[in-house]
Amino acid sequence: MHGLGNDFVVLDGISQSIDLNQQQLSFLADRHFGIGCDQILLVEKAEGQADFRYRIFNSDGGEVEQCGNGARCFVRYVHDHGLTQKNEIRIETLSGVISPKLEISGDVTVNMGKPVFDPKKIPFIAEQYEPTYSLEIAQKRITLSVLSMGNPHAVQVVQDVESAPVESEGALIESHSRFPKKVNVGYMQVIDRNHIKLRVFERGAGETLACGTGACAAVVAGINLGLLDQPVIVSTRGGDLSINWQGDDQPVWMTGPAVAVFEGEINL
Repeated sequence: MHGLGNDFVVLDGISQSIDLNQQQLSFLADRHFGIGCDQILLVEKAEGQADFRYRIFNSDGGEVEQCGNGARCFVRYVHDHGLTQKNEIRIETLSGVISPKLEISGDVTVNMGKPVFDPKKIPFIAEQYEPTYSLEIAQKRITLSVLSMGNPHAVQVVQDVESAPVESEGALIESHSRFPKKVNVGYMQVIDRNHIKLRVFERGAGETLACGTGACAAVVAGINLGLLDQPVIVSTRGGDLSINWQGDDQPVWMTGPAVAVFEGEINL
């Protein structure tokens, strides 16, 4: 499946028992020797009061807390496979419960929860919260907004997203010592107050065609910096997402497509 080109292998852990090690997961994600994807999504029975449990593994086989584009695909998957009749479902993630909703249009809207700015909870090494932070990489200083959307994000405002050093600097920021659990790195170009362009170097996956939590983080950062008004259209290389955030202690809402590409079996 894919959400704006951010692609996933989705595994049904409801009708079968799935217990894969990191090597098997990275094999599935390998674009040359396996199936190929940015992330692997596992659909499981909920442990608490939610409808399902949602687990996410990066292409390196490591488990992560959240994936917004994946959440939309998750909803389409459980609907298309008759696992639920509900239009709005509650799913458990490592970072808490989210509530995606299948719209009449076929798009999916996800309540992505409230953004987190406390450095200790992101996690990010800083004495206190600041709207922006200065970070030194490769003998130069850059300015970033840092927050969590269930997973850590660093957002940089750039003049031109196409010429931004996503590959070269993204990897340096991702693994910077001030981010104990690494970080997703966003490069945001403001087109107008309701429209941005965005590229994201994802933690453990590299640059992807779209990043749902990255789009949410960028819009939150832009609103906090006084650059944007909600709602905001986020144009990624894979297509557009609509992001709404009322500010303060409110959740972030994301709407976008989710597409099934093919189904099959693989023998591990």
